[in-house]
Amino acid sequence: MSSISSIKEPVKKELEDFEIFFRSQAQSPYKSLDFILTHIARRKGKQLRPLFVFLSAKLIGEVTQSTYVAATMIELLHTATLIHDDVVDEAYERRGFWSVNALWRSKIAVLVGDFILSKGLMVSVEHKEYDMLETMSNAVKEMSEGELFQIEKSRKMDITEEDYYSIIRKKTASLIAACTSSGARSAGADSSSVTKMYEFGILLGMAFQIKDDLFDFQTSGLTGKPSGNDIKEKKLTLPLIHALNSSNKKEKQEIISQIKKLKGKRQEVDSIIAFVKHKGGIEYAEQKMIECRNNAIAILHEMADNQSRQALEELANYIVTRKN
Repeated sequence: MSSISSIKEPVKKELEDFEIFFRSQAQSPYKSLDFILTHIARRKGKQLRPLFVFLSAKLIGEVTQSTYVAATMIELLHTATLIHDDVVDEAYERRGFWSVNALWRSKIAVLVGDFILSKGLMVSVEHKEYDMLETMSNAVKEMSEGELFQIEKSRKMDITEEDYYSIIRKKTASLIAACTSSGARSAGADSSSVTKMYEFGILLGMAFQIKDDLFDFQTSGLTGKPSGNDIKEKKLTLPLIHALNSSNKKEKQEIISQIKKLKGKRQEVDSIIAFVKHKGGIEYAEQKMIECRNNAIAILHEMADNQSRQALEELANYIVTRKN
């Protein structure tokens, strides 16, 4: 498997320049706010989304000023949604560090998230990237709808497999599709290529979320046990949905009843995970993840072959084989 650093190689210089451009946008004259923004900027993850933008641009042609604007908008948008997610989920850690709401409380976190979101939208206006603004605004709408639909369905415990795909398409894949389509558009791609890159992003984004959901059932951490966080939060993800669909009416009712009554004890969670594994839920989700990855790569192979296309294919493989 290729490392993320080797995948970044074709756009290494562009990503370094992006860091400077991004930091110039993510700052404030107010010292307290700028201090929080600096804290956030220093703890960014793998930067997969800017990577998607730059590789998609170089797949088509040359990186332009519009490419930097697109990458910055998306990174600001993504950062804002993570901060808001931590408030909603009452999460006090993010990538091994204290979250904004843990350090400065929820009210500050929400306001900082709002500020970062507004900065992302303003970047497009300042550079007159109105098509990009439409793409990003649509992504925000889709992500919000996906999260709300998941909450609604989780309460009723009636998520179908089709519902699940709709949820992950909106809440995760829409943003990655915004990355790939905006990157392509910034380099002068025609409408057909932009559409193809959007669908590539959707499929890869769905594979990304299925992989994330699978982590909940895999051993990790010091205990060597699965985290089970989604189960504790009563979220029905693909492995569990398939396990329930593979059960008779009585089994299904018993498991749903167990999930509804969960108090978060390790033994309760392990029992649900054992049920999912017994019913083949893990293997089924992995199969669907690989299908999404393969279909994404098939779209990629319709594009011109170059170093960036190869890197995007490696990135697609990285997404389904990553360990975290």
